[in-house]
Amino acid sequence: MNQASERVVEQRVGQLLAKRGLTLALAESCTGGLIGHRITNVAGSSEYFIGGVVAYANDAKERVLGVGHDTLRDDGAVSEQTALEMARGARCLLMADVALAVTGIVGPGGGMPGKPVGLVYIALSARDVERCERYVWPHDRAGNKAASVDAALGLLLAYLEGCPT
Repeated sequence: MNQASERVVEQRVGQLLAKRGLTLALAESCTGGLIGHRITNVAGSSEYFIGGVVAYANDAKERVLGVGHDTLRDDGAVSEQTALEMARGARCLLMADVALAVTGIVGPGGGMPGKPVGLVYIALSARDVERCERYVWPHDRAGNKAASVDAALGLLLAYLEGCPT
């Protein structure tokens, strides 16, 4: 995406959150705060954006976001279950209506059998729905992070466009 189209997505997300009176929280791992950066590029985002947690280490995922120790041991930090628990944890911790979470392996190293470089899980948690999407991005580290942010905002936008007014 180019910068102009990025701003359109963020502005649309902000408009819909504000229109519906919903608040947003984030739990970011591999994106390192880039989703929060993009959300706060929109003037007035304090109306709907509560905050976010960058939980890079497993210990932070457990202690701050409430991801289960068994989840991390059995499924790993990069998994659908971990992403969902991160999103639930952020929503609960920050008392938000909706939360996004991202966890993955953006590279260039860190891949392993069954979990290649570029593997990312993006989860959304709201009162009425939970959803998780899996991606394997083919880019370098920066490209994988950017693609993950775009996909996360796309997931949030799709949810908001489907919300009743």
